[in-house]
Amino acid sequence: MTVIPLGLGATRRSFLQGASVLGLFSHNVSAFAAAAKPGRAQAMNRVQPFDMSDITLAESPFLHAQRMTEAYLLRLSPDRMLHNFRRNAGLEPRAPVYGGWESEKTWEDINCHGHTLGHYLSACALAWRATGKAEYRNRIEYIASELAACQKASGSGLVCAFPKGAALVVAHLRGEKITGVPWYTLHKVYAGLRDAAQLADSDRARDVLMRLADWGVIATRDLSDEAFEAMLDTEHGGMNEIYADLFAMTGKAEYRTLALRFSHKAILRPLAERRDHLDGLHANTQVPKIVGFQRVHEVTGAPEYHRAAQFFWQTVTGPRAFATGGHGDNEHFFPIADGAAHVFSAKGSETCCQHNMLKLTRALFMAEPKADYADYYEGTLYNGILASQDPDSGMATYFQGARPGYMKLYHTPEDSFWCCTGTGMENHVKYRDSIYFHDADALWVNLFIPSAVRWRGMGAELAQETAFPEKAETLLRWKCARPFEATLNLRHPSWSRTARVLVNGAEVETSNEPGRFLAVRRTWRNGDTVALQLKMETTAQALPAADDIVAFKHGPLVLAGALDPVPQGSDIVVNERLYGAYNDAPVKVPHLAGEAQDLAKAIRSRAKPLEFELPAADGSAIRLLPYFRIAHQRYATYWKLA
Repeated sequence: MTVIPLGLGATRRSFLQGASVLGLFSHNVSAFAAAAKPGRAQAMNRVQPFDMSDITLAESPFLHAQRMTEAYLLRLSPDRMLHNFRRNAGLEPRAPVYGGWESEKTWEDINCHGHTLGHYLSACALAWRATGKAEYRNRIEYIASELAACQKASGSGLVCAFPKGAALVVAHLRGEKITGVPWYTLHKVYAGLRDAAQLADSDRARDVLMRLADWGVIATRDLSDEAFEAMLDTEHGGMNEIYADLFAMTGKAEYRTLALRFSHKAILRPLAERRDHLDGLHANTQVPKIVGFQRVHEVTGAPEYHRAAQFFWQTVTGPRAFATGGHGDNEHFFPIADGAAHVFSAKGSETCCQHNMLKLTRALFMAEPKADYADYYEGTLYNGILASQDPDSGMATYFQGARPGYMKLYHTPEDSFWCCTGTGMENHVKYRDSIYFHDADALWVNLFIPSAVRWRGMGAELAQETAFPEKAETLLRWKCARPFEATLNLRHPSWSRTARVLVNGAEVETSNEPGRFLAVRRTWRNGDTVALQLKMETTAQALPAADDIVAFKHGPLVLAGALDPVPQGSDIVVNERLYGAYNDAPVKVPHLAGEAQDLAKAIRSRAKPLEFELPAADGSAIRLLPYFRIAHQRYATYWKLA
């Protein structure tokens, strides 16, 4: 995230200045009172996720990525992240503050000090839920107790790490001109405490969260609708989602009210009317709001919130999406027709946007379990999230641009702390949260990842053995003490022309209709096996509105041209604002000529799995690898055809 001008006439703090509010929805919530009760979200959603503690990962690139992030989490010092929180509460810090966004003058105006602690709490909660390792919960308990001490010392529920402390928040609430994004930053603290309470069962974190939540209610109570809406012109993360979660946790009506008030009507209204007004808007300012719209719908039943979330998803994952599932240039949406002018930017596909788009996709899937949602999730998981981590250091990217000759750039361990450092902490310890879903008597297999899930409601376990994506197949094996009847829903992905299902070696279904789930219902017995056989092909995908700019895909995987290696350590950087400068060195990039589909047919497999080559215009061979395997080398994902 940044507040310097980003090339589209807007900044994080000013992109909506002067925009008209397209009618204010009243924050009167009496119409929803009967419907909005704790637990309603679970009743409204068609399917539910499995508890992460009931899922295990087997060896795969995903488990490797998790281990790298686990190691990073344990290297970080809670006391260094708590430095400014203690100082603002009048307490002596226990350790020096971290650098980068957390303290250095270069980034002081964005006022993101403390956001890392919130992300860190979420990551530790996810890691504890996934692994059960006590060290993650111990860190959560320590941080929660320190924040409680800060609340006690300051006499306020507010905990913050801003250089000017609570004064920044007060000025923002008064409608004064500020620099920075205080609610965005506080949202990370709220979310970290929520995750610590819900995923790590921390009563200490819950107590701190409730005091912070009540502070928010009191702090905003006297704002008129107009003043509140004006405040929301500044990036505020997913504050509507947080207060919807708080209402679901407690049933307190004031939290529901604040969830509705934090829902930005200038964004909600056009989307609910199915109008795409996103051009020029800061992308990741919007995505968390939309995640919140869907959550508000879950706890209130208000249909316009779901319509807005659904239309936004269709728009951003369709004509606004790159082949990797990312979107945007310089953190902003641009006109679809201008794609050719933006696709080769060094600052495309902000990783935070992919993180939040997957949160939205997951929420929409639970409301309506469609294969379209699972297909997008899979593609972005491989080509955006898994691709964002340095497999050697565990550090993460900010942008993942498509400019030929680009190299991925990763944050430093202690001197960066970008927004994508924070979401990067979370991304790689929650892979197991969207592989499987269920309802009362059906189980959905969304992702082909080596893993196993315990289905407590059926007294059964389903293990998935697969070498995907090296092989386009997976084998599922039931383990149960007694027979049970249930439906197993297997995804026939949109990228596979055919799908074949075998139960205990006998074919039970063949599908020629990609993009749907294949339902296999029967009485399952211990040892039953289900094989799903798919077909991965290599295709060309043109950029929307630019047929001569293409990416190549093998099944769901974006293939990147693997170019020159980069010097060791040169891709670990501090300043995200210099992404383009780091990539300014001249690089010899091969050229392609011909029709896109002819070139796709000319791609040939090499000896190693998922390695390919493609003839360049000069007859030389371009080595192609899955983009998620690209690290420490120049690459190209989009090609302009001659």
